[in-house]
Amino acid sequence: MDERKQREKRQFWKGLAVGIVIMLVVMEAMVFGRQMLNLAQKKAGASGSLGLTNSEVQKKLEEMQKLIELYYLDEIDPEQVENYLFKGTVAGLGDTYAAYYTQEEYQSMLDSTYGSYCGIGVEISQNMSTGIITIVRIFEGSPAMEAGLLPGDILYQVDGVEVTGEDLTKVVSLIKGEEHTTTLISVVREGEKDYLEFETERRTIEVPTVSHEMLEGQVGYIAITSFDDVTTEQFLQAMDDLEARGMKALIVDLRNNGGGLVSSVCAILDRLLPEGLLVYTEDKYGNREEESSDAEHFFDKPMAVLINGNSASASEIFAGAIKDYEAGTLVGTTTYGKGIVQKIYPMSDGTAVKLTVSKYYTPAGNNIHGIGIEPDVEVELEKSLKNDVVVSKEEDNQLQKALEVLGAE
Repeated sequence: MDERKQREKRQFWKGLAVGIVIMLVVMEAMVFGRQMLNLAQKKAGASGSLGLTNSEVQKKLEEMQKLIELYYLDEIDPEQVENYLFKGTVAGLGDTYAAYYTQEEYQSMLDSTYGSYCGIGVEISQNMSTGIITIVRIFEGSPAMEAGLLPGDILYQVDGVEVTGEDLTKVVSLIKGEEHTTTLISVVREGEKDYLEFETERRTIEVPTVSHEMLEGQVGYIAITSFDDVTTEQFLQAMDDLEARGMKALIVDLRNNGGGLVSSVCAILDRLLPEGLLVYTEDKYGNREEESSDAEHFFDKPMAVLINGNSASASEIFAGAIKDYEAGTLVGTTTYGKGIVQKIYPMSDGTAVKLTVSKYYTPAGNNIHGIGIEPDVEVELEKSLKNDVVVSKEEDNQLQKALEVLGAE
């Protein structure tokens, strides 16, 4: 065996060994001690530890490594093998929302939470049953709009990498990159026989999480595209501006809002709802955590909330609280139905693991996972508008219905 192959063998063994060590760290982070494990067994019927570190598993890994070294034809990438060892562990949970993030993927996700990034200016959503990823929104004036991408386009490949079924965060990291570089986006578009390809420039994108304006009849309109760190302050500023201009009613638009930070949505609800429970979660041990509003602020004018099938997670916390308090009218179509909570656990080497840790419940005690929240007034967006990048307020039949509900037509 020549020196190169010996070096590859040593690197592979080192990578696999490191993988096993890190899995031990992961297990320590996931386990709250023997006492908590026993509690889990009693309360949740857990079968015990995963057994990833027992001698049989280690023996099998060693056997597999020897077979790969002896017979695998191509060169081995030890880092890739190590990453997929961890990814496979999480995938084995059978939870489509759980994920393992490499350092690059985790950093990309952090970047997308803080207001600006270098990308093409799209929002994407994934159907967790089919794995299909769809463009749900294109920012006006963005590189994606300039290239000709449209809402409703289904992502097929990013730079030659097929993305159907991939973790959404990984797909986002593929789309993002250095400013002024390009990415080749392949999509499936309704009515087109072949895949369409768009070479799209990456630029710094300022993420507009909140926009607002005053509509006729002194109806304030606030659209929230996601619940990020910057969203609460943007929303409060919008409310102050609209109220200073004599707002008589409010429409909050959560269509195509895939969610975000629970802290952000609860801070916004605190501005709108009276004192009381906003949402609560329960974990596998029955531990309950509550988020409540105080008595300092309360919006006492008519309100409507626009929702659709892409309104998910934190958007459903918002819609559920408004519905339970009867503080406004939900207009549109049934929401996505994501009533579970994930938490990201950073690890010592810069990677991270995302796990589903609890269920959330609306103030009335409803868990809407797999069900969604039904609107009070159901109305589909006109089919002819679903692929438009920009829909005028006059054409938007769902918005017009909300205005009608508020008596503002």
